[in-house]
Amino acid sequence: MIDFHYWPTPNGHKVTLMLEEAGLEYRVLPVNIGAGDQFKPDFLAISPNNKMPAIVDHAPADGGAPLSVFESGAILLYLAEKTGRFLPADLRGRTAALEWLFWQMGGLGPMSGQMGHFAVYAPEKIPYAIDRYRNEVRRLHGVLDTRLAQHAYLAGEEYGIADMASYPWLEVYGDLKPDYAAFPHLRRWHDAIAARPATQRAYALKEQVNPNAGKPLSDEERRHLFGQK
Repeated sequence: MIDFHYWPTPNGHKVTLMLEEAGLEYRVLPVNIGAGDQFKPDFLAISPNNKMPAIVDHAPADGGAPLSVFESGAILLYLAEKTGRFLPADLRGRTAALEWLFWQMGGLGPMSGQMGHFAVYAPEKIPYAIDRYRNEVRRLHGVLDTRLAQHAYLAGEEYGIADMASYPWLEVYGDLKPDYAAFPHLRRWHDAIAARPATQRAYALKEQVNPNAGKPLSDEERRHLFGQK
């Protein structure tokens, strides 16, 4: 059994995708980031950076005590190694998978998050910031499209954790979606992942856990999400 500390954000969806694809038994423990659950001592004990998701594996491979893992990329890698799935075993395939996993963690996720913050959530609309991050995210979409013109998936011809990491960051902020007309390979890849039964099961958790997703933020939610020092 895996305890999955979750809220339906792009980083949360990454792990749900993996858990559903791998058929692992897990229990969802909601972490309401708008209510400040991420700052509670019990959660900080397993996720010291006060970010979700995090997991606690009660049956780690070494047979020892329950093992906690934080950071979505680290969780994907941990679960891939635990199950022996969705990460190529050969040197070149594994290297490619890790390249694109780290590319998402260092680029697509943070840049998309900044785009969403300044274009959607910021109380003051700063044109320079909005343009800066929109342009950078579009550049990253172009990088994805170029890669996917050569391969079915990011690490090659098989679906894997690099794809699970990037997919949730494409359609996050309403109309701020990729220019699929300009990036047809990205559209093909996105649609193929969206059609997977595990993807549909993973995203069904969103409505169960947070039926208010997408609604305007309250002052309290803004304070917890953007006001911490």
